[in-house]
Amino acid sequence: MSLLNEVKSLLRRYRIIPKKRLGQNFLVNENILQEMVYYASLNSKDTVLEVGAGLGFLTERLAEKAGRVIAVEIDDKLVRALRRRLMPYDNVTIIHGDIMKVKIPQFNKVVSTPPYFISSPLHFWLLNKRFEEAILSFQEEFARRLTATPGSRDYGRLTVATYYRAEAEILRAVPKEAFWPRPKVDSSIVRLKPRNPPFSVADEKLFFEVVNVIFTQRNKKLRNALIPFFSRFRIPSKDSVKIAEALPFYERRPRDLSPEEIGLVVDGIFKELHSMCLIR
Repeated sequence: MSLLNEVKSLLRRYRIIPKKRLGQNFLVNENILQEMVYYASLNSKDTVLEVGAGLGFLTERLAEKAGRVIAVEIDDKLVRALRRRLMPYDNVTIIHGDIMKVKIPQFNKVVSTPPYFISSPLHFWLLNKRFEEAILSFQEEFARRLTATPGSRDYGRLTVATYYRAEAEILRAVPKEAFWPRPKVDSSIVRLKPRNPPFSVADEKLFFEVVNVIFTQRNKKLRNALIPFFSRFRIPSKDSVKIAEALPFYERRPRDLSPEEIGLVVDGIFKELHSMCLIR
């Protein structure tokens, strides 16, 4: 039986109607499932996290290679199907709940086809975790934003935050026909490898705050994108302009600044705010 027919059969058996609001699109291409497992280079020492385990097709293949699999699924009916399907595997732990809210045991790898709607929160959640490698299926546009270069259309906050925390690489394209129900857009398989930041900043919290602010106005000159940020410190507009124009690259646009250059800007902001006793 093909994976597509098996999905349809299981959904009928468990009276499950795929929910658009939960992004329930099941990967039914055997080759791509096997490739995801291959990319992760699993062995018996690995503990793998899978987010959005669905009907367990990927989970089974992970369980055959890894020492332990932690499968997280939020949908009640899918959890029931998972528990029955994965009964033969004593190395699989099924966690019923929202990945952002439940307690997750330690893992060292991630292999998953998460719902599109949690791509961004899941990605930032992962960037704050300790693990070796993640193989993830993301919406094609989201994957491009992870790996974009300065000056490109897709370059932005997500790119800079990812670059600071991890190496990101698009491994292959996944056509929408590989899923059922078929989504409206294609996907990409992405590899994430956490790393130490490739450059240092005086204040990481300030760095991410500034990145968030300037990329809401990515096409304005940096000086103009920063003035609203200074207002939160109750700095008069005239002084805000002076501070902004004392920073490096103040006439360039955020979309054209490399992460390292943004780091230099933030260090300049830190120095000014620190001298005014507005930040420690």
